[in-house]
Amino acid sequence: MSPDPATVRVLHLNSRLTGGGTDDRTVRIAHALQQAGAAVWLMGPGERAFAIVAGQLGVPFQPAPAGWLKLPLVLHAARFLRRHRVQVIHARHGNDYWPAILAARLSGVRPKVVLSRHLAKSPGSWISRRFLLSQCDALVAVSHFVAHVLREGHADPGSDNPERHWRPPMCGDLTKIRVVYGGFDMTRFRPGDGAAQRRAWGIEPEEFVFAVVGGYDRPRGKGQPEFLQAAARVRTALPRARFLLVGRGNLRAELEAQIRRLGLEAVAGLTPWCEDMPAAMNALDCLVLPQVGTEALPGVVIEAHACGRPVIASALDGIPEAFAVGGCGRLVPPGDVPALAAAMQDQAAQPPPDAATRWQIHERVAARFAQERAAADLLALYRELLAKAPPRRAA
Repeated sequence: MSPDPATVRVLHLNSRLTGGGTDDRTVRIAHALQQAGAAVWLMGPGERAFAIVAGQLGVPFQPAPAGWLKLPLVLHAARFLRRHRVQVIHARHGNDYWPAILAARLSGVRPKVVLSRHLAKSPGSWISRRFLLSQCDALVAVSHFVAHVLREGHADPGSDNPERHWRPPMCGDLTKIRVVYGGFDMTRFRPGDGAAQRRAWGIEPEEFVFAVVGGYDRPRGKGQPEFLQAAARVRTALPRARFLLVGRGNLRAELEAQIRRLGLEAVAGLTPWCEDMPAAMNALDCLVLPQVGTEALPGVVIEAHACGRPVIASALDGIPEAFAVGGCGRLVPPGDVPALAAAMQDQAAQPPPDAATRWQIHERVAARFAQERAAADLLALYRELLAKAPPRRAA
């Protein structure tokens, strides 16, 4: 049976699917596109965390073979594109860009090639920065800050973090860079009762919980060391405060040692890995994101605001862009531990948002960042690209 010509047929390529915000949004946007009427397939390694989530959501999944230089993946994707007459191949990770381009060329069906950029920097190689835009039809930035970096580059030579010193721009047709926000499941991230999660963490009802939610990999994670330094400054003024690190990473031993060194054992700690992030967000009194590295668009800020929770975060990269929509809490200079400590102390003195206010924050965030909004914007982009006449071949 021939496919309906009105239905956009899309293959999303993600060769990781191991976890994290990019993989979560890959699967959930694919599902939202499916709900919007597109024919969507997801291709990636089977038996990974989000391959299982894709199955639970009913997104058609194609296991991707592994192998030398991703050649088996490229050939498998090319055959799939040809067999299903796929119109758009959308690569979700940087290491899938060239495999997607090669698969599209080998398929013979000339699908449009769309690439997503979830990092606040251009691709690392000169070849990719120089030639990617000439080989794709659109490069989707997840925030206006990411689009700014891709178009103009970004310099922060005064930062004590070397990765921030200079981020070069892309070369080529910069009009191909488009911004598509969102991809967050607002039916999951919404105001709720976090009492059960608080009990699981050993938190008393009257205690005020600050938490950094996110990975803590070297060199500095999401600013967890700065968070603990700020906790040491405010613990006397806030005797009922607790300071949690929710996540996982290879800085665990160093962070545990820092807690001991600062004498925070009674009030601070690393939680076990949490599978239910909406419950975790609702269990917090304030999310803290003291980021000192690069940040494209912080999902934890959006998710905390979607649950009606205040946020204290660094004013860098895409963080203000994400924060402005919910607008509950405050931004502080990155790496400024005294300012972070003062903001935490001030926030603990504020009355918590009431139920009506929490829902108002949720509605603002949902209108901008819901996965349905992202799916609608992507579908509009796909249709725009497909409506363009293919380039004429030379005689």
